[in-house]
Amino acid sequence: MQLATTISGQKFEFASLKEVLAKAGEEKSGDRLAGIAASSERERVAAKRVLASVRLGDLQEQPVVSYEDDEVTRIVQDNLDPVAFQSIKNWTVDQLREFVLAGETCLADIEKIQFGLTGEMAAACAKLMSNMDLVQGALKCRVVARAKTTLGLPGRLAARLQPNHPADAIDGIKASIYEGLSFGIGDAVIGINPVYDTPETVARLLSETDKLIRDLRLPTQNCVLSHITTQLKAIERGAPAGLIFQSIAGSEKGNKAFGIDNDLLRQAHQVGEGLHGADGELFMYFETGQGSELSSLSHHGADQLTMEARCYALARCFKPFLVNDVVGFIGPEYLADGRQMIRAGLEDHFMAKLLGLPMGIDACYTNHMAADQNDLENLTILLTAAGVNYFMGVPMGDDVMLSYQSTSFHDTASLRQIFGLRPAPEFEAWLEDRGIMKDGRLTEIAGDAAALMALI
Repeated sequence: MQLATTISGQKFEFASLKEVLAKAGEEKSGDRLAGIAASSERERVAAKRVLASVRLGDLQEQPVVSYEDDEVTRIVQDNLDPVAFQSIKNWTVDQLREFVLAGETCLADIEKIQFGLTGEMAAACAKLMSNMDLVQGALKCRVVARAKTTLGLPGRLAARLQPNHPADAIDGIKASIYEGLSFGIGDAVIGINPVYDTPETVARLLSETDKLIRDLRLPTQNCVLSHITTQLKAIERGAPAGLIFQSIAGSEKGNKAFGIDNDLLRQAHQVGEGLHGADGELFMYFETGQGSELSSLSHHGADQLTMEARCYALARCFKPFLVNDVVGFIGPEYLADGRQMIRAGLEDHFMAKLLGLPMGIDACYTNHMAADQNDLENLTILLTAAGVNYFMGVPMGDDVMLSYQSTSFHDTASLRQIFGLRPAPEFEAWLEDRGIMKDGRLTEIAGDAAALMALI
């Protein structure tokens, strides 16, 4: 395998595939912080040229964290579809990119190979793509997932209703829920980030949201995004959980920093099977974000994009209903500005879809990043064009508990209108019954939470 090339008379040699992957990526402040980024645009081009000629089989044989040292690598490798992998192992990364973007390639063609891909392969492909390539490629990789609602269908765009409250006060949470529902938001999940990560708080919030869902006969699911062990304790006490949530990393060490391992994820999956398996509904929910491994020094010298792709390869093994990248949440240490945020969101959505995940994006930024509302809206428009499954729905786009800027109820409503998209079909029928939507468009009572409450 040749890991050297010459650009404009200057020879570049790379010590490993891991180094090639790191230096072939677009500029990210996190990779520069880790000391692994390309030192110049010329070196970046050289790394891309080398990466284009790498065989997919080489990426499988040389993961960025070794099989012997990392259970994430072992889980991904052990769950690869051997037939699919054998059919593509001699492809180069460039051939994978050309296959995805070729006019004659359709979803059925991609589905034949996607479970033979590792995270490293998806990351390598993304590094050779422009932003438009990432949109075009992701649009081909539609992934449909079903729980109480069906997400990912053509012509549909869903949203998570995120009614966080700085004191976990149920009246404030309900007020946000009613407002969100009045804009047609909530078909992905009603998902709360709790202030207090205790079984008692989680059980209370699950019980209250479940009661609201039942009282409204609302086709959706609830989730409280506490640590997975806290959720399991609440479920053991009888709390009605629609989805089971956990943040994950792309390495065993990173997951240990989150307080999880593969055994714990399998235990949670078994609990979910007991709750929802008979209905044939999916129930796992994972969140990720570029740079989380570097935060815990668990990146093993690999770049943040490749580590993020490994998260998706791991998540795939648990058949989730929802996955989303909280793209700008960690801050400028890893994504310095709006340009890097937009690039990361498009990369992550493409890689997850290529690997077969029902992917949404929390298009967001923190207030100390060099990003603004226009950057966020640019990203959401590009992601909607790329066929993203869902966005977040936060009152006014300003999360008063997590203190970051995300997508508002209005944003998803506007994106649906711009692109001619509708909510999940089960949820749209509910909205039609209550006069909030007609023929795919919001009515005059949309946004009036009081009017919605009067109909209940």
